[in-house]
Amino acid sequence: MKKDVKEQAQTLKQIKAIMNHPSFEVPEEDKSFLYSDEARGVRLQLDYLKAEVKMKMQGIDHTIVVFGSARIVEFDSAMKELNRIEKELQKSPHSEALLTSLKRCESMVRKSHYYDEARKFGQLVGMSGKSPDDCHVALMTGGGPGIMEAANRGALDVGAKSIGLNIELPHEQFPNPYITPELCFQFRYFGIRKLHFMQRAKALVIFPGGFGTMDELFEILTLIQTKKSPSIPIILVGKEYWKRAIDFDFLQEEDVIAPDDLSMLTYADTAQEAWEAIILWHQENKTPLF
Repeated sequence: MKKDVKEQAQTLKQIKAIMNHPSFEVPEEDKSFLYSDEARGVRLQLDYLKAEVKMKMQGIDHTIVVFGSARIVEFDSAMKELNRIEKELQKSPHSEALLTSLKRCESMVRKSHYYDEARKFGQLVGMSGKSPDDCHVALMTGGGPGIMEAANRGALDVGAKSIGLNIELPHEQFPNPYITPELCFQFRYFGIRKLHFMQRAKALVIFPGGFGTMDELFEILTLIQTKKSPSIPIILVGKEYWKRAIDFDFLQEEDVIAPDDLSMLTYADTAQEAWEAIILWHQENKTPLF
């Protein structure tokens, strides 16, 4: 029995409605589904899997992870900003905002040598392989500016590949231009990003920084303390800074950490000292990097 014209039109309209509805889309093309609460587990898997597959393709077995402030810049940049503020102060010597900026700029000039040391450290890691294409041990950073930029820059200086694990943040976070393009990843979830920081890490090198830097430091200390992660060398670069920023001796004196917990930390003031401490630690623990 043939359908009449009206029924055919209604059928066609129904088919179009079915095919245009999000329910008809294959799951990976249905954004409303992919970004739903119910699909969070899938998004977590994808967040992990993409970087994992790409790093395996590059032959990355181990990483040396560098953390530090996104706000520390190289000396020339720090001095340029300081000079600008000083000129502004000549016009408005009593400006509270400018005086505050002056103090901040002076602090950045004092800390700019850490940018140089992070860059040198990136060079040391980059030169550690058999060739620039040897990614058995690779430098990894959070991918942003400041100390992270300096370390990635150092690796690029010597032609080595390096990794950047970026994440969307309201301020500061954007990929620095020195990361190897095929090893620059953008994460949605902090937890998955942290997992990749630890998964291949054979050392953690921490330059002066703020909340984000300390977050990574304490998380890794906790993982090692609770035996959830194997021990690795943790190098705090800038002994004076870290001794003032965190009084670990006080924590031990108050019996909130064990005396042995302090042995997880090593202090260094230069890139060379940090690198030598990592090599020595692995030699003593019979876990050679190369």
